[in-house]
Amino acid sequence: MLTKNIVILCIYGCLVSGCGSVERKDANFKEHSSSIISKDNKTSLHSVKNVLYAKYRKWQGVRYQLGGLSKNGIDCSGFVYVIYKSGLGIDLPRTTNLQSRVGKEINKNNLKTGDLIFFKTKNTLNHVGIYLENRKFIHASTTKGVTISRLDNIYWKSRYWKSIRI
Repeated sequence: MLTKNIVILCIYGCLVSGCGSVERKDANFKEHSSSIISKDNKTSLHSVKNVLYAKYRKWQGVRYQLGGLSKNGIDCSGFVYVIYKSGLGIDLPRTTNLQSRVGKEINKNNLKTGDLIFFKTKNTLNHVGIYLENRKFIHASTTKGVTISRLDNIYWKSRYWKSIRI
C-alpha cells in the first residue's frame, strides 16, 4: 500500500509541475545570446519560417504526452526542443522552465518568426510555443496535440507570460 501511494504521489508531482517537467541535465547547452537570424543573413526570416512550417506539417496532430519526445507523443517544451535542434540546429534546454531563462526577453509587439512564447496556464504550470507570423504560433497543445494557435485567442491572450528571442 505504501509503495502504491508513493507511485501515485510521483505521478501527481509530474502532472502539477508543468509542461516538459521531465528535467534533463543539459551539459552541452550553450546559451545563445544572438538571434536565430544570423548576422550574415544566411538564415533569413523567410527560411526560418519555411523550416518551421515544414516541421509543423511533419508533426501536425501528434498527441500531447508529458515528457514525450517522439511522434508517439510530445509535450510543449519537447516540441520546441526538437524543432530547434532538428530544424534550426540550435540546442535548447529540455524544459519550459529552463527554456524561459535563455535568450533575450522581448516585447510581445516585437515578435519575429522563431521567437519563443511562454504562457502561465495554471499557478505552477507553464507552456511554450514558437512564433510563426501574423499572431500565430506552433505548439504541442494538451487537447489538440501539435497545432497552430492564435495569440489573440482569448485563452492564450489571457495567459501570456513573456517572449524570448534566441
